Amino acid sequence: MKTRTSLGLAAVASCAALVTAVGIGRDGDGKSARSDSKPSNGPYVALGDSYTAGPKIPAQNGRPAGCDRSSRNYPALVAGELGLKPHEFRDMSCSGAITDDLFAPQSTGNGVNPAQLSAVSDATQLITLGIGGNDIGFSSMITTCVKVGVRYQIETRIGDSETNGAPCRDKYVSGDSDEVQAKIEAAGGRLSSVLDDIERQAPKARVYVVGYPAILPADSSRCARAMGLAPGDVRFLREKEQQLNAMLRNSAQAAGAVYVDTYASSIGRDACADRDVRWVEPLIPESAAAPVHPNERGELGMARAVLRAVGTTS
Repeated sequence: MKTRTSLGLAAVASCAALVTAVGIGRDGDGKSARSDSKPSNGPYVALGDSYTAGPKIPAQNGRPAGCDRSSRNYPALVAGELGLKPHEFRDMSCSGAITDDLFAPQSTGNGVNPAQLSAVSDATQLITLGIGGNDIGFSSMITTCVKVGVRYQIETRIGDSETNGAPCRDKYVSGDSDEVQAKIEAAGGRLSSVLDDIERQAPKARVYVVGYPAILPADSSRCARAMGLAPGDVRFLREKEQQLNAMLRNSAQAAGAVYVDTYASSIGRDACADRDVRWVEPLIPESAAAPVHPNERGELGMARAVLRAVGTTS
């Protein structure tokens, strides 16, 4: 997801400084994803946004620098596991990418990323695609929800108001009108066009659409300090992420691609989980990662999910 821009009363100041930085970049048991099987899967092209790129995870050595691409993101880990040579792997992922950036160059503020699909050809054998969060504005939603959530938490301490409120949800949902759901449906149409184009450009490629890992937990009480969200908005954002993943799954299946579920294996490893198990960092990261983005453990977990889908791990 996006990284272009990115609680107690003592934490309010920290959250206020961080909300504009929120963007949408080892498995939980710490074990390597390596298996004994190394099938030939190249050339492999990785497409996607910051959850694919791995912003702030060392080492940041991709080009252009503005894409915030890590050498330890899940595409790099997958390529390494498959034993691909450098010329057999192209990582085109870029922080802030939307589906339009698959077709056209993306300006990053620190260089221009070529159209991601420009790396796909008739010779391509394997493609992973992680996209959609920025199309629905998920990053700006989190920023908005944190801002109103901080205010809500202060007011509930002072005024003993409803402790299950969702002030941010009320900004996006009114009666039968759900602004976010409408964006998800529109993004599904664009993703279908992307998958059709991939089929034309790379008819021999196996295509894997990679979903997003769990960002927030079912138990909203764990997120007040880590994320600054009102309890009802934790559930609202969690529901919207699940709807986004459902759209990705449906679009993949309709196009004959494979959907890679990274959500199920990341439950309990969300941004509000303990530091030593979480896959996604909270507003104030405690590991090398962008706020509300996967850390290295999360990228490895996502790599394992891809490799299971590809068929190299159990």
